Amino acid sequence: MVVERRIAADLDRVWRALTDLEGMPGVIGGVEEVEILERSPAGAFGVGTRWRETRRMLGRQAAEEMRVTASEPPVRYVVEADSHGAHYVSEFVLRAEGPGATTVRMTFSAVPPAGAMGLLTKVLGGLGARAVSKAIAEDLADVAAAVEREGA
Repeated sequence: MVVERRIAADLDRVWRALTDLEGMPGVIGGVEEVEILERSPAGAFGVGTRWRETRRMLGRQAAEEMRVTASEPPVRYVVEADSHGAHYVSEFVLRAEGPGATTVRMTFSAVPPAGAMGLLTKVLGGLGARAVSKAIAEDLADVAAAVEREGA
């Protein structure tokens, strides 16, 4: 699934908001806690960064370990996670839209283990897909509100 959001802030401010793991619980309402497990070799957000993110999804609290597998600051990064046998990939692409605006495109995909469609079908089928898409849109709206407030 793909969700896009135009944010009234420059590219660098949006990048910082999206990649500030320590500040994430204060920016994204759905994120309850972030525990950084490993920094990238450069010490900043980048390939090799791993964290445990606790959030509420579909009415339940869940903690997932996330890892950055690609990073091209300040325009693109990919985060992957494995949970309940499925492999999840989230790609964030940022595009400057003039001096004070950025479009963020978040693409989310999930690959089930061979022969195991049950949980993934529940999560991504019908109501689950709408809930995930809505959660992504809410996350991006929270980021927009934070950076737009910061720039006001």
